[in-house]
Amino acid sequence: MQFEIDILQKCWFLAGPTVCGKSELGVRLAVRLNAEIVSLDSMALYRGMDIGTAKPSLEMRNSVPHHLIDVIDPHEEFSVAEYAEAARAACGAILSRGRVPLFVGGTGLYLRSILRGVFEGPPADWDYRRELEQQVVGREPGLLHERLREVDADSARSIHPNDLRRVIRALEVHHLTGRTLSEQQQQHTLPEEQRPRHVYWLSPDRDWLYDRINRRVEDMIDGGLAQEVHKLLRSGKPMSRTARQALGYKEVIDHLEDKASMEETIDRIQTRTRQFAKRQHTWFRNLEECHAIELSPDENANALCDRLLADVE
Repeated sequence: MQFEIDILQKCWFLAGPTVCGKSELGVRLAVRLNAEIVSLDSMALYRGMDIGTAKPSLEMRNSVPHHLIDVIDPHEEFSVAEYAEAARAACGAILSRGRVPLFVGGTGLYLRSILRGVFEGPPADWDYRRELEQQVVGREPGLLHERLREVDADSARSIHPNDLRRVIRALEVHHLTGRTLSEQQQQHTLPEEQRPRHVYWLSPDRDWLYDRINRRVEDMIDGGLAQEVHKLLRSGKPMSRTARQALGYKEVIDHLEDKASMEETIDRIQTRTRQFAKRQHTWFRNLEECHAIELSPDENANALCDRLLADVE
C-alpha cells in the first residue's frame, strides 16, 4: 500500500524521540498551519493506555483535532498496513475540510510506511513464534539475532538484538516464504521532486533527553501507572502481545507479578526508554527524507515553530 503522491506532498511530518516535546510543538505548528494532527505513535492507538503512552493532553486534543488516538482496545492488534490505511483515510478527510494533515509522533516504522509504502508480508504463525520465544527463555535474546544474521544479514543490521518482536518477525517471514524480510521490504525513496518537503525530526542533546526520560518515568509512576496496568489486567480480556510489550507496561506487569520491586521497575523502565530513544534516533537519521532539527534546551516551542515555518510564511 502506497500513499498517493499528491496527498503525500500536502502532508507535514514532525517526528523525534520520546519526551522531546513533539506534542506541544505539534499543536502550536498545527494552529499556524491550519492543520489537524495524525498520531504517528503505535501505542497511542490503545484505549485505556494513557499514562504510560504519554498521549497528548485533553487540552491539546480539544484545541486541535487529533486522529488515530484511542481507536483500538488493548486486547487487539493493529498492523502497520492497517495503520497506513487508516492514516490515508484520515488525510483524505482532513484535506476535504481544506486543512493540512500534520503527522506527529515517534514510531519510525509508521513514518517509513507513509513515506515509502508498506510490505504486508505473510500472516503470523503463532506456533512458530511461541517456539522461538521458548528458545530464549532464560537465555540472552541475542541468540535469535545471531540466527537472523545467518539468514538475513541486512535485517540483522537494522534490528537491535534486544528487539525480540522484530527479530522473530524477520525469522518468521523467512521461515514462511523462503525469502528474506530485507529482500521483500524493498521500500525505496521516491524521487526527490515527488517527496513531501516538510519531513522533520527533532534531534535533542542526549544528556538533556535522558534527564527528561528519567523524570518522566518517575512522574508516570507517581501518576498511577501501576494502577492503570492493574485495571487493564483485570478488564476481562488479555492484553495483546504488542500492548503487553509497550514501554513501561511490560515492566509494571512484571512488578505486579512479583518479579521485580518498584525501585527495580523504575530503573528498568528508564533504561529501556533510553535505549528506545537511541533506536528512534537511528531510525530518523537513516530516513533520507527526514530533515534533522537540532534542539536547544533553551529554545521554547514558539521559537522552534518559527524556525520550522521560516520558509513557508
